[in-house]
Amino acid sequence: MRQAGRYLPEYREVRREAGDFLKLCYNPELAAEVTLQPMRRFDLDAAIVFADILLVADALGQEVRYVEGEGPRLSPPVRSAGDVERLRRDGAVARLRPVFETLARVRGQLAPDKALIGFAGAPWTVAAYMVEGGSSSGFLAPRRWCAASPEAFAALIDLLVAATVDYLDAQVAAGADIIQLFDSWSGLLPPPAFRRWCVEPVAAIVRALKARRPEVPVIAFPRGAGTMLAGYAEATGVDAVSLDPTIVPEWAIAHVGGPAALQGNLDPALLVAGGDALSEEAERILNAFAGAPHVFNLGHGIVPETPPDHVARLSDLVRAWRRASA
Repeated sequence: MRQAGRYLPEYREVRREAGDFLKLCYNPELAAEVTLQPMRRFDLDAAIVFADILLVADALGQEVRYVEGEGPRLSPPVRSAGDVERLRRDGAVARLRPVFETLARVRGQLAPDKALIGFAGAPWTVAAYMVEGGSSSGFLAPRRWCAASPEAFAALIDLLVAATVDYLDAQVAAGADIIQLFDSWSGLLPPPAFRRWCVEPVAAIVRALKARRPEVPVIAFPRGAGTMLAGYAEATGVDAVSLDPTIVPEWAIAHVGGPAALQGNLDPALLVAGGDALSEEAERILNAFAGAPHVFNLGHGIVPETPPDHVARLSDLVRAWRRASA
């Protein structure tokens, strides 16, 4: 879950060198370096490419910039059928070529037994930013638009589905072993809208990508979806479902996964806290998922305040538990 970041001092040095967050994402040499930094420090099983979920919006022609202390700003907001028509799918993948070069560089330096994860934002979440024009606690603008004008909103979602399939396919061609879709704002929608704007688009991406790359596993992370996750793996066709910290493991095993794996779901705050609280919760999660296909992970991204020593301790703890359970 977002391994590279402000919690590593070596990342902060590279970030200063890049001068701008998007410049870092589009600089293959520097992006590869920060992708590999956690792999050098910790005995992790996989690297996740350093990029951003809003690069697809940028490639489609919406201006994306990051304001220090505020987050992303996207302009102009996409709020009508005409706005969607002005976006450009043609050439979008070519504009994302630096990400593919980053993946190739990382794959060339990564140990053969380590996996490389590529990713994209799920259509609903990317659309939410594109319509709102930035980050928001409630994303009222996209929620209002998808309810009031579903056909117009569907055109944006369909465009994002098509662009995301092309983007992920190119990531696999560049060296990604696994794909993850981040639906960070799926929990804002009520069940019917969740099915229409979260489940159906992810299912469409999975079908199209599997038609091209049947061997590549796909993970989805519908954060905040709660009990709407029941049957999610079967409905979307994903190979694994990431769980946020609020999901009870026993419930997830019974209702979410089926044949799919489950991933998660340690609270990132416990990784900051460390000590007995971290050890006890990690062991509880490991024991709860024992016997089910499970990828141990956080329930959301590592936060900047995380001491690197705590990450090392957690990695050691998980590996010790796995050895003892073998």
